[in-house]
Amino acid sequence: MAPYEPEQNTSESGELRVGRRKAARYVVPVAVAGVAAATIGLVPALATSGDPKLPDVTAQELIEKIAASDTEQLSGTVKISTDLGLPSFGGDLAGGFAPGGSGGGDGEDGKGSAADPQSKLMELASGTHTLRVAADGPDKQKLSVLDDAAEYSLIHNGDDVWAYDSKSNEAYHSKSAGKDAGKGSGKGSGDKALPKDVPSTPKELAEEALKAADGTTSVKVDGTAQVAGRDAYRLVIKPQQSGSTVGQITVAVDSETGTPLKFTLTPSSGGSAVVDAGFTKVDFGKPAASTFDFTPPKGATVTEADEARGKAEAEAEKHGFTDSGKEFGGKEFSGKEFKGGEDLNGLNVIGKGWNSIAELKVPGGQGIPTGGSGDVPPDAQRLLDSLGDKVSGDFGSGTVFKTRLINALITEDGKVYVGAVTKDALVKAANAAD
Repeated sequence: MAPYEPEQNTSESGELRVGRRKAARYVVPVAVAGVAAATIGLVPALATSGDPKLPDVTAQELIEKIAASDTEQLSGTVKISTDLGLPSFGGDLAGGFAPGGSGGGDGEDGKGSAADPQSKLMELASGTHTLRVAADGPDKQKLSVLDDAAEYSLIHNGDDVWAYDSKSNEAYHSKSAGKDAGKGSGKGSGDKALPKDVPSTPKELAEEALKAADGTTSVKVDGTAQVAGRDAYRLVIKPQQSGSTVGQITVAVDSETGTPLKFTLTPSSGGSAVVDAGFTKVDFGKPAASTFDFTPPKGATVTEADEARGKAEAEAEKHGFTDSGKEFGGKEFSGKEFKGGEDLNGLNVIGKGWNSIAELKVPGGQGIPTGGSGDVPPDAQRLLDSLGDKVSGDFGSGTVFKTRLINALITEDGKVYVGAVTKDALVKAANAAD
């Protein structure tokens, strides 16, 4: 086993050279946590078979190796286990709440497509899943989610993005998503047909975590491992601030290519990992071109996403709803500028690093409806009460909704505080902001 490296933070060793990729510090916990909470999805679980002897490297050298990694061709089997302490997001629950899902009304029957990636990939936010992945540059990727008697595939090939659900024999097709898929985040950043800004490989997850490598974080090399038959270094990223729900992140980095092979996020509260994702098989050779070919099977129901979305947007505009971020149902929202110049409808960020907390206002200035108001049936109110903890402070009163990673405080006067922080940290932030 390679020897331990001394803990190293950027205040002692100078700015890590991945700083050129570093986003605003408050993005990090939201990115890492949001990944786990939403569609963390396209990554795998670790297969360790010993600690190989490898040349010593420092944490900075290993980070630079990750940053320099240019792997664009690979195929393999992936396993991901996610335990946020939430109910399963499968089936109707995912469809009903995910944008564009079965509750989104994209399809002609108003129910949308069972193959819609926006709803299907939500299932990866809970439980254990086995996937097959393949990539050949920015224009060709494929992800297949394997089930006992069914398979769901998402294929990007040039200008086309296809999704197919064998269980329902439904297909979902978009050309606008394919045109944008090689740009920006690599997942169709300019199109609503695909989930946006969600890391989809161990490399992307690791890069999001490394954006936190500032004075609030320790980074060290902690020995070696073998993942999917490949020798790897173990990089450990650990918050130095108290109050974060993130305990530590461990990344297994391929010693030859610098490609992250495994990503594990453990909570500060202990217990099993919130996200345990790593390759069980991996091949860095060029996949066969036929891997990315797709033709809908005979009898499949095909939803043309671009047409359905165009109809939905036209109907929404007719009724005064827009997606400009400034107007909804005729109500104007106030926005605050932040680094990057985006208007986020009143978003304010409290704190820094892993303790960053997003503060925003609920449209209309009201918190969660209560049974006493007559707006919520008694059974629904009991469900809400069971999911959250009542809290109070200088800010007034509210409810904290908890997972093993992301917590959110919704106050009675309609403010929301959310982050990868403890309940006490949320209450403290609300008191200070009042």
